[in-house]
Amino acid sequence: MTEDAAAGRTGRPATFTSWLRGLSGSELDSLFAARPDLISPVPADLGALAARCTARPAVLRVLDQLDRFSLCVLEGVLAHDRVTVPHPDRDRQLGQPQEQTDSVGTKYHHLAAALGDPGGALDGALARLRQLALVWEDGDLLRPVSVLRDILPQPAGLGPPLRTLLGGLDPARLNQLSRDLDLPVGYGAGTPVDRLCEALAEPERVNGLLRDAGTEARSVLDQLTWGPPNGTVSGATRPVDVDTADSPVERLLARGLLLPSDDSTVTLPREIGLRLRDGQLFQEVEAVPPPLTGKERTPETVAREAAGQAFTAIRSVATLLEDWADEPPSVLRNGSLGVRDLRRTAQALDIDEPTAALLVETARAAGLLGTDEGIAGVWLPTPGYDVWLEHPPEVRWLRLVEAWLRSSRVAHLVGSKDDRGRSRNVLGEGLDRRAAPEVRLDVLHALARAPEGLHATPESLAEHLAWQRPRRQGSSYSALVEATLYEAGALGLTGRGALAPHARALLDELDDEPTPVTERATTKAGSLLATEMPQPLDHILIQGDLTAVAPGPLVTELSRELALAADVESTGGATVYRFSADSIRRAMDSGRGADDLTDLLERHSTTALPQPLRYLIADVARTHGRLRVGTASSYLRCDEPTVLDELVNDRRASDLTLTRLAPTVVASRSTRPVLLERLSKLGYNPIPEAADGSVQLSRPGPRRASDATPPAEIPAPIGPELRMAAVRAVRAGDEAATAARHPIPAPPGEPPASPAAATLSALTSAVREGKRVWIGYLDTDGRASSRIVEPATVEGGYLTAYDATRAAVQRFAVHRITGVAQTS
Repeated sequence: MTEDAAAGRTGRPATFTSWLRGLSGSELDSLFAARPDLISPVPADLGALAARCTARPAVLRVLDQLDRFSLCVLEGVLAHDRVTVPHPDRDRQLGQPQEQTDSVGTKYHHLAAALGDPGGALDGALARLRQLALVWEDGDLLRPVSVLRDILPQPAGLGPPLRTLLGGLDPARLNQLSRDLDLPVGYGAGTPVDRLCEALAEPERVNGLLRDAGTEARSVLDQLTWGPPNGTVSGATRPVDVDTADSPVERLLARGLLLPSDDSTVTLPREIGLRLRDGQLFQEVEAVPPPLTGKERTPETVAREAAGQAFTAIRSVATLLEDWADEPPSVLRNGSLGVRDLRRTAQALDIDEPTAALLVETARAAGLLGTDEGIAGVWLPTPGYDVWLEHPPEVRWLRLVEAWLRSSRVAHLVGSKDDRGRSRNVLGEGLDRRAAPEVRLDVLHALARAPEGLHATPESLAEHLAWQRPRRQGSSYSALVEATLYEAGALGLTGRGALAPHARALLDELDDEPTPVTERATTKAGSLLATEMPQPLDHILIQGDLTAVAPGPLVTELSRELALAADVESTGGATVYRFSADSIRRAMDSGRGADDLTDLLERHSTTALPQPLRYLIADVARTHGRLRVGTASSYLRCDEPTVLDELVNDRRASDLTLTRLAPTVVASRSTRPVLLERLSKLGYNPIPEAADGSVQLSRPGPRRASDATPPAEIPAPIGPELRMAAVRAVRAGDEAATAARHPIPAPPGEPPASPAAATLSALTSAVREGKRVWIGYLDTDGRASSRIVEPATVEGGYLTAYDATRAAVQRFAVHRITGVAQTS
């Protein structure tokens, strides 16, 4: 991890690669944390890392992360790059003119002055740009990476440098311009371009040229001063001199204050533009974001409202998946959910369709919803759903929210049209927006910067985000912001428009550690939410009108039993269940007896069991199971012949073709499932029996999806251990590529041997501690050899390490490593 000062020792010009080589291990770690794409995969050496840092797509991704002030600072560094400026250290006491130099980069105090001395904000912005490897240091100069000159060709609205524009002119035009400026002609005392650059960088000379050009010409320059620096004229490259110039533009061209960039375009050179701006890069520099404004809510109200919505979200997801387990909706041919199924789900949950779409997509992203492998596919809960139900409510909420934050799916687009005019469906194509996770974090972090309890207005939030992400603005970004605000409220991250305390804690934990919050033993966000969320209850209030009221969330066992014996009538702060003959029969069909139901309700009800409910249970139990359906093709058996007499003479059952075999047995041509369903509809409440006459009552097992793979999500941030392993690998590769190293001999004796588990543990420890180890290795031909290696990473079944015995970076198949030993 030592710093490399090779450039300074050899006197070679500093380069971006040599600057990277001089970074410490912690600084490279910070670079990889800010730009994880640089180590996916790990570059071979620092030269490859430099190439990846300066690749146009990679730099464009980083620019989108910059705020307005950081972008202004970066444009300031670019604006002073490769311009001709007065030399600051020239001693002028000898009466000689101040020397001009063609600089590469800018000095800190020049940049600060050009930005209006923003104070400490400049240090923070430069530190961020340096961390992102967009700006690097060459002594006391700040230099941008070269690709930025193509990406931002007009930094701060300034035109190209004088040298660039003059280099495009023909020699005759250069000589004429030199004569008009009273400069030598030809190449006897340097090149015309050098002389013109030096002359047009002198403030006194430029001021004189501006006076000579006249007020009309100055008004032309005023229109180009703050950008754009280009103007359209006809014949911009025509010959012109000071004596013949009669229009304002010609007078400016003759004096070099404007220069042609093509036959129809004139451009204000960067140095002249800076002079006209009095050295200032921007008319106004905003070093801090605009504050958020809006209505103030009490933090307690926000926390209570958000916690209630969080509970509603997890309860709705559970209800949705339970309903789909009983009556799963079909998977359309395009892999989506039908519009009717979405509408039916929204009605069952008593929510609107956009919220239903959000819950469905979030459940899918969290791995709670999948498809089966049948020919006619259906959507079903996954086996992970049963595990999810066993967790406390706050942990279930964290699972949903983290999946939402990482998912690129935008449920708010459901119902909109794609480019081909087709409607987008839930769980179907066209809902992916790769920028969605970053926009969600942008919005939530912006709300977290507001005072606690502040409901920011959409206008102030838009202005704040425009400062935070100036390069991402547009209709698509605005739509994602709007969708994020809606979805954050529906999931319980915000309450009354303000960010909840548990959401603030969640953002802090996501920023501090890349490990998923659901994999941590405890979380502050979960603890805060648990104090606000209603605790599960084990009691209900049964009323005389055959309803039961659950004043809050119920424990899982009671909730399932009550859902079996009653139907949900309404939801909200309290849930109302209604008992009916059909619901009681449903419970009895699942194996619950009359005494079981009565005991359950008496045990959990805080009120006495009403007589009407006792009568209802008794009435259903009296008829339930008197008829028993078996398999002949099918038969009916009843211990009461009068019941069979009634059934055989019932005209509604004539289609069953019933035949009396004995006083207590009736046969039918219908199959047993058809007979069971038909007699249930007629009110006879039959039950199935086995061949030995035993009753077959059991609740059908829960159906679960066979495909539990969630859709692709944005990967979690790379952890510190992997980043430091990448630092070691890059260092080792660079050392092997640049240093004059000689192979060292392997230790004498047989290669080391150790069990596979011990080998893998020793390699992982060596990677973590950065130690050199001795390994035994079998090549593809089965030949054994000894190696001294410096491990960098162990992943995918391969060890990447610097092989000191071969003086090269090698990859070793872990299963071919026979053993590991410590070097002396």
